[in-house]
Amino acid sequence: MKKILVIEDTLEVRENICEILELAGYKTLGAVNGKQGVEQALKESPDLIICDVMMPELDGFGVLKILNNNTKTYHIPFIFLTAKSEKSDFRKGMGLGADDYITKPFDDTELLETIEIRLRKAELTLKQFDRSDNDLQRFFSEARAEEQLQHLTENRELRTFHKKDVIYEANSTPHWLYFIASGSVKCIQTNEFGKELITKIYNSGDFFGFQSLITGSKYADSVVALEDTTLRLIPDQDFQLLLFNDKDFAAQFIKMIANKAEHVEQLLIEQAYSSVRRKVAIALLSFSTSHDDLKIVDVTREDLASKAGTAKETLIRTLSNFKAEKLIEIDNNQIIILDEPSLTYMPQ
Repeated sequence: MKKILVIEDTLEVRENICEILELAGYKTLGAVNGKQGVEQALKESPDLIICDVMMPELDGFGVLKILNNNTKTYHIPFIFLTAKSEKSDFRKGMGLGADDYITKPFDDTELLETIEIRLRKAELTLKQFDRSDNDLQRFFSEARAEEQLQHLTENRELRTFHKKDVIYEANSTPHWLYFIASGSVKCIQTNEFGKELITKIYNSGDFFGFQSLITGSKYADSVVALEDTTLRLIPDQDFQLLLFNDKDFAAQFIKMIANKAEHVEQLLIEQAYSSVRRKVAIALLSFSTSHDDLKIVDVTREDLASKAGTAKETLIRTLSNFKAEKLIEIDNNQIIILDEPSLTYMPQ
């Protein structure tokens, strides 16, 4: 049974939608505002989300932005529900990544048809490419449309790195495209004074090392394991053959690169113009990983300070303030995120 989350602050509307969906055979969850909706989405992982735009505490646009930045929820189909029909609202919602838009008052049939279409499309997308190691194997296997690409599944090495192990160093020659089967890594650059700056973080399901392979240049940064990490090493020549001979893979890969570049650009803007509190909040979210129902940050204070672009002493003072405000909890070296929405929307 498909599970649908309805985020709507008006009780009558929320109950009406849930009743219609339950009669149609769906399991429903209800949330009275955007903040509660985000918490429900992270906890329950629904198959689809219907969300009002104008709500207290956190509006629908804020909900969508938070969920799209979380690897656990970014793939969930998202339908906006609003009484406003101005074109600017449609453009803003679709620009943020909404899958569809329904205006109040709506027809029951229209609501159910929209949900069915979005659920079918989501299933097809997941069948095409799932961000797991097993489905990576299938993805590569299905890409072998031509005989010369059949060797892609052969001799691809699986290698494990322990926390703090160097995967490759700046100015070394690239030979592999890396896929993270499990774990996470950080990309670092060092200035002339020896200070390290974390430029990117890659997590399970991400590719990295492709920039140098595409441009034919040496690595511009070093990559280090943030935790015990397992990588698939795809030979350069196999990647090049696939990239330049399979248009479907090329389109998929270009899309991933574009999404990552846009995310990195936004982080750089945040780092340049944001307050220290917001920089530290962003750094915490960047390093956070899910453990059961908790979001845990298990990295050194030096790494956090480097990602936030601030001094270690300033970072520690800010973490202390966050703890006092009950945004985080500190257990020895681990940081537990208690209020993800507040960190995500930390004022500039």
